[in-house]
Amino acid sequence: MSTGVEHVERTAVAVSAKALGKRYRAKWALRGCAFDLPAGRVAALVGANGAGKTTLMTVLAGLLDADEGSARAVGRVAFVSQEKPAYRHFTATEVLRLGARLNVVWDQARALRWLARFEVPLDEACGRLSGGQQAQVAFALAVGSRPDVLMLDEPLANLDPLARREVTAELLGEVARTGMTVLLSTHVVAELAGVADHLLLLAHGRLLAGGDLDELLAGHVSYTGPRSDTPPALGEVVLARHHDNQSTFLVRLPEGQPRPAVAGRWVERPVTLEDYVLGQLEATRGDAERKGAGA
Repeated sequence: MSTGVEHVERTAVAVSAKALGKRYRAKWALRGCAFDLPAGRVAALVGANGAGKTTLMTVLAGLLDADEGSARAVGRVAFVSQEKPAYRHFTATEVLRLGARLNVVWDQARALRWLARFEVPLDEACGRLSGGQQAQVAFALAVGSRPDVLMLDEPLANLDPLARREVTAELLGEVARTGMTVLLSTHVVAELAGVADHLLLLAHGRLLAGGDLDELLAGHVSYTGPRSDTPPALGEVVLARHHDNQSTFLVRLPEGQPRPAVAGRWVERPVTLEDYVLGQLEATRGDAERKGAGA
């Protein structure tokens, strides 16, 4: 069984993992992780702090060796870590010059456009730039390398609300122009609105769910109605919440069957991304608590 990251010719799958595992001493940070990420997608890697997101991205980027399984990324890969490090005594111009020397493929005009878009001074030492400006230098360095796969660990963490929106728009523009694949991690679900079209959901180092975002959401429904132990229609209950005389169910619909109709005092509504993610994570936490209580 191979470990590590293998870079190969472009195919329909941009990033894949098979039975991937990584541990630090006796503790597994990642275990049994398997998925295929199609090329040209914007994928959100979502999970609570400590879920294993950074470990997964670092292994996929080839910066850490896996202890189990295999990982593969297609073509050129650029990775921007959560810290977004920059050489403090280098100016932005010098950082880009370094990028041109270190990368076989380099697009200076593309990197400069990114810095100009966010009004980052080219002749100022990075140590004197704001945290948000330093982040933009890291992004410019990444896009200048013309990656096939761009991995971003908590990319919006150091940015103000307006800059978050602008960076998101620029990233989506880069995807549209170049066809590159983007994998970005976050624990803030609200940041994903209108951004991601693919989801990888991690909890406790394991993949809870993965796939096309629209398909995942369409395959679930939320019911709210009078207090009940069961939902008003067939389906797998992902999460049940009960408050006084009211119950709410997050239900996975049966595949290949028409959407069931509900009547009476029950209200059906579509599932949002936040509903889905928080529901899955809450259900996982509940399972863990029940197992602990029974140990």
